[in-house]
Amino acid sequence: MNILLVEDDPRLSALIRRGLEEEQMTVTVAYDGRFGQQLALAEAYDLIILDVILPYRSGLEVLAAIRAQDAQVPVLLLTALGTTTDKLLGFGGGADDYLVKPFDFAELVARVRALTRRGSAQAKGTRLSFADLTLDVEAREVTRAGRPIRLTTREFALLEMLLRHPGRVLTRSEIAERAWEEAFEAGSNVIDVYVNYLRKKIDKDFPTKLIHTVVGAGYVLREQQ
Repeated sequence: MNILLVEDDPRLSALIRRGLEEEQMTVTVAYDGRFGQQLALAEAYDLIILDVILPYRSGLEVLAAIRAQDAQVPVLLLTALGTTTDKLLGFGGGADDYLVKPFDFAELVARVRALTRRGSAQAKGTRLSFADLTLDVEAREVTRAGRPIRLTTREFALLEMLLRHPGRVLTRSEIAERAWEEAFEAGSNVIDVYVNYLRKKIDKDFPTKLIHTVVGAGYVLREQQ
């Protein structure tokens, strides 16, 4: 597992690097946003761990550059900025997960493993289709009416789950626990936020809408004008 860590605190970056290497992971470290962005765009990584407050270029700016080139590589934001607004800015920029400092190292490892499992899991030869929407699990490609759609790792997992259960209402807890392998926190609106991101990419430019909200229940994939 090849990981890029962009963190300007030398002590923290050394601790994270040592701990991940003990978990049999290879870690490359960048100490500022400019160099981190160069590495992220030049090399192939299984995961990028990205601080938000960085010298020369912020983590959100680096994330935007990464997503402009690669919609699939999982990105975990690691930061002291822990408000709901901060998290939604990160998720809106294309982050796959968000861990607030200070954190328990065991939780970081668990999140890293969950993200890399989602990023690498493939059901070979599997193509899922509904109406004019197609998802290729092996190639990790999504098209609607032949038009390619770029999704983040979490958006891809959410769409795959919807496509595997067309016509069935999926609850927020099912999506969190089955698509993302995480416990659902009551009161959290993260699932709703991601559904909205996905809906904008899948439905915005088409008259027939496919992703629908069932008030008080969850979300369903079905054709509806």
